[in-house]
Amino acid sequence: MMPNPALPKQFALDLSQPQQATLSNFLATGNQALLAHLQSLVSDWKQHHLSNSLHALNHRWLYWWGANGSGRTHLLGALNHAAHQLELQHFALQASEPVSWISLEEKLPHLLTQTQAAIITVDDVDQLDERLSAALFRILNLVHGSHNLFIFMAGNSAPVDLQLREDLRTRLAWGLVFEVQPLNDDEKMQALQQAAAERGLNLSPEVLPWLLQRFYRDMPNLMALLDALDAYSLEMKRAVTLPLVRELLQISPNSMSNSNHGNAG
Repeated sequence: MMPNPALPKQFALDLSQPQQATLSNFLATGNQALLAHLQSLVSDWKQHHLSNSLHALNHRWLYWWGANGSGRTHLLGALNHAAHQLELQHFALQASEPVSWISLEEKLPHLLTQTQAAIITVDDVDQLDERLSAALFRILNLVHGSHNLFIFMAGNSAPVDLQLREDLRTRLAWGLVFEVQPLNDDEKMQALQQAAAERGLNLSPEVLPWLLQRFYRDMPNLMALLDALDAYSLEMKRAVTLPLVRELLQISPNSMSNSNHGNAG
């Protein structure tokens, strides 16, 4: 595939930098209860309010699961972003970054003495090895005995179906558990049409079906692409048609793009 020399570099770069994950740009179809709960928590953080309810663990301890592209990683990122905006201590743990787990365990004794909320997120729980599974077990025990530590975890299966040690699977379900429902293609197109309308962007009817069938399928990349198309159409002073989309993506009409490109969690 020959690159289009007229393609402004900044637009190509925009596609590699997905939209910042927030709770407000999470599309809640089928997940309204989960989103409402998280929004309530963030509201409490803004007011520096920590629940003294008998069921406080349900406010501080959540696990959700779903298929790739369902938005489970988006929600974790949104909570870290909210914590950052509120200047709360927050720790994003992943199976691929074991050093961050060591750093958190070193800080936990101090965090337990604080009155301000501290937020821990754990992505891809299903990918934890034996060492990180043991670390999560220790972290969960400390969170359980705390009053200010919040932990949010996500994986690809319900706790009972995870290939993890039994005592850890049990603990994952101590708080609230949600299944994240992905959007179907009609819901994705409806959401994208709404986002385009909010931008004053008119899309040719064939654009969204083509993107869903042949290029992007996950919402973070689709929304980032919509922003890039908006900027590129203004720069080129052209309507958003399929030829313009192919030009932005440097795809010739006869070339085959990678299907399911860039699926996000």
